[in-house]
Amino acid sequence: MEPQTYTPEFLYLLAGDAPGLAEATASLRSADIAELLSELPPGAAARVVEALPLDVAVQLFDEPELEHRHEIFVHLSEDTAVPIVEAMSADQQAELFRSLEEEEQQRLLPRLSPATRSALGLLLRYPPETAGGIMTTEFVSVPASWTVEETLRHLIRVGRTKETVYAIYVVDAAGRFVHVVSLRELLGADRRLPVLQVGDRRKPVAVAPLVDREEVARLIGKYNLLAIPVIDERQRILGIVTVDDVIDALVDETTEDVQKFGGMEALDEPYLETGLFRMIRKRAGWLCALFLGELLTATAMRHYEAEIARAVVLTLFIPLIISSGGNSGSQATTLVIRAMTLGEIRLRDWPRVIRRELAAGLVLGSILGALGFLRILIGHHFGDAYGEYYLRVALTVAISLVGVVLWGSITGSMLPIALRRLGLDPASASAPLVATLVDVTGLVIYFTLASLVLGGTLL
Repeated sequence: MEPQTYTPEFLYLLAGDAPGLAEATASLRSADIAELLSELPPGAAARVVEALPLDVAVQLFDEPELEHRHEIFVHLSEDTAVPIVEAMSADQQAELFRSLEEEEQQRLLPRLSPATRSALGLLLRYPPETAGGIMTTEFVSVPASWTVEETLRHLIRVGRTKETVYAIYVVDAAGRFVHVVSLRELLGADRRLPVLQVGDRRKPVAVAPLVDREEVARLIGKYNLLAIPVIDERQRILGIVTVDDVIDALVDETTEDVQKFGGMEALDEPYLETGLFRMIRKRAGWLCALFLGELLTATAMRHYEAEIARAVVLTLFIPLIISSGGNSGSQATTLVIRAMTLGEIRLRDWPRVIRRELAAGLVLGSILGALGFLRILIGHHFGDAYGEYYLRVALTVAISLVGVVLWGSITGSMLPIALRRLGLDPASASAPLVATLVDVTGLVIYFTLASLVLGGTLL
């Protein structure tokens, strides 16, 4: 049977009738309710949230479909907001508090339980792009002296209050993390066995709190984990990062990288929710920087003004030359950034990268050079006016294409590595930035080679 469909306005009208609203939304998933509330003004959406059952309201604030979540939250009364925060998972509490103004945080903190305030204090200590910033403090740990039977009884008692119980973390008498066992391994083990003897006895995988979330995602993918513990310098577990938290973080990270790669600052809000002036401010800086970079192209052309005046035919191939270099640079940048993100390339691998791009650049440049050479020969045969020195012009274009494609490949591959070495985001090596750098150097390569090949004839 098809679920009943409702409009945002209908939910708002039902907000005055809490039992009726609960009955109407019983057949809806929290993601569906979140989409409906996102279409309402924050104040109206908050009125609906206050009328919903607490468990539904908590699920709503865990949904990525709920846009302008913090704006809705600030419209809630304290009597509604505090229970929602208390019932949320620790990582979601921290994410929500990061989006609130300082004044709003201070309004709510005194009403939260000491345990919640302590967990928030720990999580907010770390940047949101680190393991500590996206971890949850809700995990199951047991002493190494326990048996399988004791561990399973403990899981029955506390399982419903934890975000995940698929992995159980074993600690020694000093509280140090020494072992991890899965729920499946526990269920299949002899109940009398010490929990320390169940499962894989190799050193468990863990991360420090300041490890980047991309590295956390790589480790979870590499070792096929559902969660990874975050430990301090004393080997004590601070929290765990679950696979769903990593997915959410990677969506944000990918969005940010794509926007940077397009030559702009990352947007902090959905496209349609970003104000016009904020959008302009995010884009104007990069556009101005790239514009100033392109002015160097005009400077380079002015430097070769005499050559251009004597051999106007060379200007016909300027777009071909600089676009080929920019395209090859953008390809190399994209490949290297992806490989760095997946952990396939580390900083120490730069000599191997440059050797590969040297070989690839030479081959790709030779292919484009051959195509350019043939294009001029065929064009001359069918009446294009390239002059009596058309063979030298064709050779100039061909060699220049090899040079600019080679240079573009090297520049595009090394720029992300250089940025990472400087502690900057490799995604800042955007395609427009690489293209701008290669444009200027491509003109220098082109006219320098033209002077050598056409010297004594056209030049």
